[in-house]
Amino acid sequence: MIELNGYHLNLFDFYQITQGKTKVKLGKDAIVKITNSRSSIQNLIESKKIAYGINTGFGKLSEKTISTEDLQTLQVNLLKSHACGVGPHLDIPTVRGIMALRSNALAKGYSGIRLELVEKIIEFLNNDLIPAVPEKGSLGASGDLAPLSHMALPLLGLGEVYYQGKLMPAEEALKLAGIQPLSHLEAKEGLSLINGTQVMTAIGAMVLYDAINLAKMADIAGGVSLEALRGIIDAFDERIHFVRGQLGQQLSAANIRRLTNNSKLITHQGEIRVQDAYSLRCMAQVHGATKDALEYAMKIVELEMNAATDNPLILNNDEIISGGNFHGQPLALVFDFLKIAIAELASISERRIERLVNPTLNEGLPPFLAAHPGLNSGFMIVQYVAASLVSENKILAHPAVVDSIPSSANQEDHVSMGSISALTARQILKNTQKVLAMELMTACQAVDFRNPDGLGAGSKTAYQTVRKYLPYLKEDEIMYPLINRATELVENNTIVDEVEKAIGQLL
Repeated sequence: MIELNGYHLNLFDFYQITQGKTKVKLGKDAIVKITNSRSSIQNLIESKKIAYGINTGFGKLSEKTISTEDLQTLQVNLLKSHACGVGPHLDIPTVRGIMALRSNALAKGYSGIRLELVEKIIEFLNNDLIPAVPEKGSLGASGDLAPLSHMALPLLGLGEVYYQGKLMPAEEALKLAGIQPLSHLEAKEGLSLINGTQVMTAIGAMVLYDAINLAKMADIAGGVSLEALRGIIDAFDERIHFVRGQLGQQLSAANIRRLTNNSKLITHQGEIRVQDAYSLRCMAQVHGATKDALEYAMKIVELEMNAATDNPLILNNDEIISGGNFHGQPLALVFDFLKIAIAELASISERRIERLVNPTLNEGLPPFLAAHPGLNSGFMIVQYVAASLVSENKILAHPAVVDSIPSSANQEDHVSMGSISALTARQILKNTQKVLAMELMTACQAVDFRNPDGLGAGSKTAYQTVRKYLPYLKEDEIMYPLINRATELVENNTIVDEVEKAIGQLL
């Protein structure tokens, strides 16, 4: 059971929640803060003061004052009108993450909602009632308004949910689960549900979690390729990387040394050649820079996981202040950075695939790693596909954050497009997983023309794990099932897990 209090949620616990491996509850301090915050809203309503989103319209309509008797209708209308999302639904783990993050933000006690509303989100989450949330429609400022509205509607028995994995109307699912919907929303509660960055944060955090493991996978695939190409280990000498001082670079170099430890395939400078091409020699510098970017991204993401991001915020002494914490700029920038960092893993991986299959570059291996070149094409088109995915990544890596489009009659005249940054980062991640899978299966084919017994400690484990699921190709076979199988090994962290069991945790 993970306790949500608005302050201590981290990426690992977040991921456990998204996978349904743990339930959540509110902390005792959070309950007190939520209750006190709600009292401030009640005091404002009774005093007849005007405050944005409590007794006014929204966005450009904030100058419209709403009567006390219409305040509940105002909040429900907000959800209905803002539920404009389009496109395929976000996957269930991501929506679980959104629900946990929104609950955690509300738990900080700055939002002015009733305790029962936060408890209802948690009840849905713990009972596998997962709202159907379209992935497109957020500008990443004023919060993720459209997708969060889809998350919030089922709390009232409206909209759609996935219950026990099946899509159905929320009203039907609630009856099956034996759970009562909220009967109404009080002042500000609709706005508090949707005015936040939790959709882009959840999507990006899921990408970040997988990218951390993918960076380890890049070291593994690169290590096997280095051995298959009789690469020079001297370039990974600890002293070289120490004198530059970049931490990620030092970590990747250390991984390569451990992966190739006791290898009989690895070479030293001057033994076969003086130095390797950059895709081998500069592997630690490139992979390591991505690791550093991921470390920075984690800092920003974990801060946002524990942030109060709606508007207005209820501060001490019943003070209610409108601000802009819903603006996704910190996340949009870091997710655009994340896109580039992940794309570079695919870019350098594809160059290693090219060296493995190109007979002018692969140190005596058969053309395209075919046992009978000409009759067989071997891994020729594997490199084509990798090149295609890398090219797509280049387009997707264009920063979304620089493309603000004003909204709400120019009241919201600068927006972050952070949800687009997160969604494109997710696609780049998927493409890169495939490219690294293709590199590893190509490198293993190359090793079979050398001597698999000569591999280093970690590389041998990676090779043996691949060979449990994928055969050495003596002749051409239909390739896409093999690529799909290799991709699953990367996506499920099967290879990383097996290597870490054999040689200890990769850095």
